[in-house]
Amino acid sequence: MTDSTTAVRDARTCDLPAILEIHNRAIAETTAIWDDEPVGLDERIAWFRNRTEHNRPVVVAEVGGELAGYASYGPWRPKSGYRHTVENSVYIADRFQRRGIGAALLAELVARAEKAGDIHAMIAAVESSNTGSIALHERFGFRTVGVLPEVGRKFGRWMDLTLMQLTVEVSVTS
Repeated sequence: MTDSTTAVRDARTCDLPAILEIHNRAIAETTAIWDDEPVGLDERIAWFRNRTEHNRPVVVAEVGGELAGYASYGPWRPKSGYRHTVENSVYIADRFQRRGIGAALLAELVARAEKAGDIHAMIAAVESSNTGSIALHERFGFRTVGVLPEVGRKFGRWMDLTLMQLTVEVSVTS
């Protein structure tokens, strides 16, 4: 359950340094992001602008005024045939994990996808040993649709990728 002081809201430009810190920690210390090198603030600014210019949400969770996590969804693949499919990302700062913040952020993303009117499927691509993320997505109705063995490498080991999908119940016409 989230803390009573938890607030989920749209991210603002002033949140990007905290988002960057969470993002780079995930790169350096986890297999949640399959990059090897940290990124700079300019990359996060470009990412944020791209999401917001394309009407794709970037949301944050605050606990007692401190940024505790962020989430977003964006294009699944660049081909036009995939225009109704998005991929989500949810990241929580270490000290705020296991407090329901990921669930609050994912709930917001799913609600926004349902309201958007142009999304039919939401994909979660999760490193297969990340059982916490897999369980979180399952709670929201995502189902495992495939596992790609040994498609990534980080920290000197091969990693499997679990693909999960949620069909968003909206009427998409084009």
